Amino acid sequence: MAEENISQIKDRDIGTEMRESFMDYAMSIIVSRALPDVRDGLKPVHRRILYAMSELGMAPDKPYKKSARIVGEVIGKYHPHGDSAVYETMVRMAQDFSMRYMLVDGHGNFGSIDGDMAAAMRYTEARMSKMALEMLRDINKETVDFAPNYDGEEKEPIVLPARYPNLLVNGVSGIAVGMATNIPPHNLGEVIDGVQAMIQNPDITSMELMDYIHGPDFPTAGYILGRSGIRQAYETGRGAVTMRAKATIEENNNKARIVVNELPYQVNKARLVEKIAELVREKRIEGITDLRDESDRNGMRVVIELRRDVNPSVVLNNLYKHTAMQSTFGVNMLAIVNNEPKLLGLREVIYHYIQHQIEVIRRRTQFELKKAEARAHILEGLRIALDNLDDVIALIRASQTTEAAREGLIARFALSPEQAQAILDMRLQRLTGLERDKIENEYNELLRMIGEYRDILANESRVLEIISEELNELKERFGDERRTEITIGEESILDEDLIPQEEVVVTVTHTGYIKRSPVTTYRSQRRGGRGVMGVDMKDQDFVQHLFVTNSHHHLLFFTDKGKVYRIKAYEIPELGRTARGTPVINLIQIEQGESVNAVIPVENFEGDQYLFFATQQGIVKKTRLDDYTNIRKGGLIAINMREDDELIEVKLTDGQQDIVMGTAYGMSIRFNENNVRSMGRSATGVKGITLDEGDSVVGMDLINDDLKVLIVTAKGYGKRTPGSEYRLQTRGGKGIKTMNVTDKNGQLTGLKVVEDNQDLMIITTSGTLIRMDMESISTMGRNTQGVRLIHIREEDSVATICRTNKNEEPEEEELEEAEQAMENAIVETIEETNDFPEPDTSAAEDIEE
Repeated sequence: MAEENISQIKDRDIGTEMRESFMDYAMSIIVSRALPDVRDGLKPVHRRILYAMSELGMAPDKPYKKSARIVGEVIGKYHPHGDSAVYETMVRMAQDFSMRYMLVDGHGNFGSIDGDMAAAMRYTEARMSKMALEMLRDINKETVDFAPNYDGEEKEPIVLPARYPNLLVNGVSGIAVGMATNIPPHNLGEVIDGVQAMIQNPDITSMELMDYIHGPDFPTAGYILGRSGIRQAYETGRGAVTMRAKATIEENNNKARIVVNELPYQVNKARLVEKIAELVREKRIEGITDLRDESDRNGMRVVIELRRDVNPSVVLNNLYKHTAMQSTFGVNMLAIVNNEPKLLGLREVIYHYIQHQIEVIRRRTQFELKKAEARAHILEGLRIALDNLDDVIALIRASQTTEAAREGLIARFALSPEQAQAILDMRLQRLTGLERDKIENEYNELLRMIGEYRDILANESRVLEIISEELNELKERFGDERRTEITIGEESILDEDLIPQEEVVVTVTHTGYIKRSPVTTYRSQRRGGRGVMGVDMKDQDFVQHLFVTNSHHHLLFFTDKGKVYRIKAYEIPELGRTARGTPVINLIQIEQGESVNAVIPVENFEGDQYLFFATQQGIVKKTRLDDYTNIRKGGLIAINMREDDELIEVKLTDGQQDIVMGTAYGMSIRFNENNVRSMGRSATGVKGITLDEGDSVVGMDLINDDLKVLIVTAKGYGKRTPGSEYRLQTRGGKGIKTMNVTDKNGQLTGLKVVEDNQDLMIITTSGTLIRMDMESISTMGRNTQGVRLIHIREEDSVATICRTNKNEEPEEEELEEAEQAMENAIVETIEETNDFPEPDTSAAEDIEE
């Protein structure tokens, strides 16, 4: 016998045994005790308490029951741990200062914000709250899986149906082995709005969700200072949110007092008062003469009386600095996803909730379908019996036993055993005409419901529609106003509101480098100057786009492939005038081989605004601006491009503008954008201008008769032509001549509609930049060559042009430098004209200028 026992002993390395045993223990703590499930936002103990109360029938409309009864039920059936752990959890679920939306309706002393303990469980009573019912709704319709309890005698739900996103709404905190979670509560209405937004746009980002879910909403109200911590938490799952008490300064008999009405979340009021008193005794805070807690059932009120000679704002700031009146909530959004702990951002939390709800709705619908089909099957049997009533009665009367009658019905009328039994169980009153009509009506209604259930199961869009409708119903029933105010405070120095709004110049190079600079970086010069170096070019790179915008505006980047990306202007690094810039791919997730061909500054996406597109092959398209509200980081299809085409220009319009387009061969066309109907984002568009072979569109702009059309060629020539010379035509034609293109002036490089009070910026392929007064550019007819605007070396050419607002008046030193540059350019122009065999009018105009 001893030898047999010895043979059952196995040698094992103690290190391996300890490691594996500890890992098993740790995972048990993580999954089964300390961390919430992402689907219902509950730890096992919370889930067991709610399920036990549901099984006991403790609904909100039923009488309260002793807390000891509930605790005993939970411990005996589902949670084999100490009674204090269960009771303390239930107490917290009944505290209005701990839970944003309470799940337990407590009756009796359930503690206070001063840290008072709840009365013993034998004295208090409880029942489920109305919100708790929504967590358990439809649990008896096979919506969730059940598992055996700890002794295998009962069943308990693995997760609750959770008809609202409880993980965000009520938050949770817990400490496991080597990890912890700390998720703040949120406003129910805001969270539901965020879920609805993701249902409408599955690709929505965490930052875009902040338009709906502004931040945590604590049950104790107070303030949150700034959004930077919220933003970080929602994007990464971790962040620090600075909370502050709501305090006001009142005047009383020429003396000031500080009155505290709201505290940061989880701050103990009694300890706070003790801390303030301690600071006063130690003289670390001067000027406080009295401290009273005047809180009552109507609300919180802590009064701090001050001396007449002190500044109340200084005292208040010291209280924020040295006490819990200002504290930090460390967000750590860790939850169980598929039985594994994962750190989640806001988007991931909502995504997993929606997936859970899709499963719940599908399983509920499947349950209802089975139930309806079973009932319809029975009614079909009853209808057969009623149609053959005399034969059925005769068969039953002739049968010796119930079994014989059942078998006879099955054989005679091809019924199922269930149908035959239902006929045998049918009462004689069902034979009346009225009862017959009821059976027929019920059967027809069941057929309609069966069709409805099958349609829901076959279409996910119907499932999402049901989720949306039920969430709206919950919002209407339980939604309330936000309690915690999000404000800008001294500690919030990274918020967008603190970034100055200013005019900036943004440049994008041909190889994809981008930067922003103050608009004052580029001083105004006279026409014909050599300009200043705007960008230090390397490796044959050149500036392709240059525009002026506000640092707080959205920038929509449109690429040659027809995609659009979005950032804020202040997100672009500010660099010096000659700096090359930062690669665009560091700011937007542009694909390989894709280049930015148009950039649109947008202040907001509201109102009747349109984006008007033009491609190199003369295709145009008009799409509503609000179609581009939700642009994910990876970009969005803005226009469906043909294989041999590319996007060259995009304009923001009101839908009623005239459009002018210019081609490299000097042709142009003007038409009203009403000729182009509004299309969807992914549409290809329609023909705007018919091109000759080898020709291509170089520019598109908005035009009216009071403006002038600026034309600039590759060799630095240009002119302005009144908009009235461009007659209105129908889109799709060949257009009219806008410039006389020759070998001397070169093909068209750019076309812009300009005003007299603007400046022109010209960038060459070598990186030289010149800024000139628009009025200094000659006004000429369409069929002319233009005048020289910038001296172009033989190997150089104009890369891009940009109109901008006038700069401030240049200093005297800058004027002298510009005048000298103009004189040098005139001399060089005269020298160049000596090489021409015959003088022409454009050269003469250059000399006169």
